[in-house]
This record gives sequence, C-alpha cells and structure tokens, in this order.
Amino acid sequence: MAVETHEEDAIRGVVERLTSAYDETCTSEQLEAAVATAHAAFSERPVRDFVPVLVERTVRALLNEAAG
Repeated sequence: MAVETHEEDAIRGVVERLTSAYDETCTSEQLEAAVATAHAAFSERPVRDFVPVLVERTVRALLNEAAG
C-alpha cells in the first residue's frame, strides 16, 4: 500500500505543477482530467516507479501541442 500512497502523492504533485504552469490556459478541472486520463493509460504497467514522470510528460506534451 505504501507504493500506491507514494504514487498518489506524486500524481497530486504533478497536478499542482501543471496547474501552476498552465493556469492561464487551462482550468484545474481540465488539468485534473488530463492527468487522470494519462494516468489511466499506465494502469496495467507493472513497474510504477516512473509513472508520475511519464504522466507529467504526456500531459505537458498534449498541452503544448494544443497551444501550438
């Protein structure tokens, strides 16, 4: 269970960083939804160590692409 708690804390940190970085272009609800979608894409991966980093990179790439 400690791994899940650590990952959940890390994902909350991802949401906070993205909210700070994209607060002018996205609502917090949009960012949370994007993070949840990206996080769900990694749900079946057995190695969890890098999931938060991969989620953040995925969402940043999507947001930067959408911004042009």
